[in-house]
Amino acid sequence: MDDHIGHFLNFMSVEKGASGNTVAAYKNDLQQFDAYVTSISGNGKARDWERIERDLIINYLLNLRSRKNDGKGYADATVARKVAAIKSFFQYLQAEGTIRGNPTESLESPRVGRSLPKPLSVTEVDELLEQTMKRVTPEAKRDRAMLELLYATGLRVTELVSLDVVDVNLHGMYVRCMGKGSKERTIPFLEQSGAAVSDYLDNGRALLVKTRKEDALFVNRRGERLTRQGFWLILKQYARDANITSSVTPHTLRHSFATHMIRGGMNLRVVQELLGHANISTTQVYTHVGDEHVRQVYEKAHPRAR
Repeated sequence: MDDHIGHFLNFMSVEKGASGNTVAAYKNDLQQFDAYVTSISGNGKARDWERIERDLIINYLLNLRSRKNDGKGYADATVARKVAAIKSFFQYLQAEGTIRGNPTESLESPRVGRSLPKPLSVTEVDELLEQTMKRVTPEAKRDRAMLELLYATGLRVTELVSLDVVDVNLHGMYVRCMGKGSKERTIPFLEQSGAAVSDYLDNGRALLVKTRKEDALFVNRRGERLTRQGFWLILKQYARDANITSSVTPHTLRHSFATHMIRGGMNLRVVQELLGHANISTTQVYTHVGDEHVRQVYEKAHPRAR
């Protein structure tokens, strides 16, 4: 990897406090851009970033949108993220004095329409949770605790798998997590969620951890902290078992939590606080989901809509 890219990623992590996911995404994006620059220059020498021109970057972005292994271009949202990575990188190079001018200045990203989340219905959530009760293994108890907690709190998946045992208070019925920007928040959960976590701690986790010292709340079969990828695979299997045909991703239960809270009449500011959104506009997307639900009910009920 180019030294300048390595220094930039370290800057993003240490100085800017970017999340591990953001740093990993930027690393992938910049390595891809670096490979393109190398292929254009025709040599494997260290890149002279001072000589990179705006036209080369534009051609690279056009290449992303028109070519891919399957013959299709990248989605606008993906290209927009790659543009953000490249712009941040060149801003860093200019601030460090590595380059005099910034070829990405005034470079625009593709406009990306905010797509509405596709939440599960309450019935689908119930079906998903019921799958975890069909087995009595330590893993099944863990899985029920995870899904119950995720749907009850709206945690991000990274926040969920980052929880330690001490972060869950079963007496006070709340969980403490560290969100984006290292902002801590406390979220209450329901009695049935607390019962699922308690059952996992008493009858599941000890069998998975065995004699190993581990602080993580949710662990894999080796007794180590469960990863985001591990959770995703677990969720996919339960979604298949529940015969849920719509796409179910690790973020789906968070979407479902927010949507169901809005439909239930919870104040938008409270939902914002629970989700850990820095900006209320991010939370407002769920009001549109609620509006669509109201419209569907209205059209079914109104005699002229039949």
